[in-house]
Amino acid sequence: MEKYIAGIDVGGTKCAVIIGSVNENNSIIIYERFAFPTQGTPEAILNRITDKINEFKKSYDIKSIGISCGGPLDREKGLILSPPNLPGWDRIEICKIVTKATGIPSSLSNDADAGALAEWLYGAGKGSKNMIFLTFGTGMGAGLILDSRLYSGTNSLAGEVGHMRMEATGPVGYGKAGSFEGFCSGGGIARYAQTVTRQKLQEGIKPSFCPNENGLVTITAQTVAMAAREGDTTAKEIYATVGEYLGRGLSVLIDILNPEKIVIGSIFYRCEDLLRESMEKAIKREALSLSSNVCKILPVGLGEQIGDYAALAVAHYFSNK
Repeated sequence: MEKYIAGIDVGGTKCAVIIGSVNENNSIIIYERFAFPTQGTPEAILNRITDKINEFKKSYDIKSIGISCGGPLDREKGLILSPPNLPGWDRIEICKIVTKATGIPSSLSNDADAGALAEWLYGAGKGSKNMIFLTFGTGMGAGLILDSRLYSGTNSLAGEVGHMRMEATGPVGYGKAGSFEGFCSGGGIARYAQTVTRQKLQEGIKPSFCPNENGLVTITAQTVAMAAREGDTTAKEIYATVGEYLGRGLSVLIDILNPEKIVIGSIFYRCEDLLRESMEKAIKREALSLSSNVCKILPVGLGEQIGDYAALAVAHYFSNK
């Protein structure tokens, strides 16, 4: 008999409800997906989510619900605690609300922990005992699988690696100049690229992705990546530097946690070819060789669908606890 589960992915721009099932081999199948823009009050959005789950209940015997949302949050109490990308979501008792409206037990995890569960259960980290998942998208956060279980810390804040200081100065990420997130996130890469490009323009160099100062505000991580693949020297230098800082950050994690695998999403998944060489050089220089030699650095195995799988993984994992 199939075990149906539901996932709720709450994001700053969109929300999604996903229906799936898990078989005996821990493989997962997605059957239905409903997505809509994150517009309106938390109450209105949650009503829309729970109405859809109740509609899905007519076709699927759903046993548990998993909720993935950006932090900060309190996983144990099922509380969303004012995430920066969800204004107005202040101390929202999301698990209590969802369970009351649907009659189905629900569990909550931040998006990095949920992504770690998904990659560990179904993706590139499957079969590993110690694994780190890094978001590397809008922000830089980590989900930790240690000794074959999710580690969330004392108050659900383990894995906030984006806050680590990499340099005294540098692009701002997670409210801190020169942080890991400042160098290794979509916004951070854009800000770093603007700084480098402004200097190049002052030196008389005109990068293809920004030939004059009017174009500085339009620079994104994606436009720089496209230019790097087309051979632009400045763009290639920018991504080589990002790879260097990625490698330095990974080296700290490798030395402290000694993982078998580090699985990285979003920008690494899309730009591995621009990042891996300088990343590996930094790891070779910075990390303990006995630890780095047993650690594989991999892009996510679930690709762009990881958000859907992450929400389902929360339902899968916590329903067995």
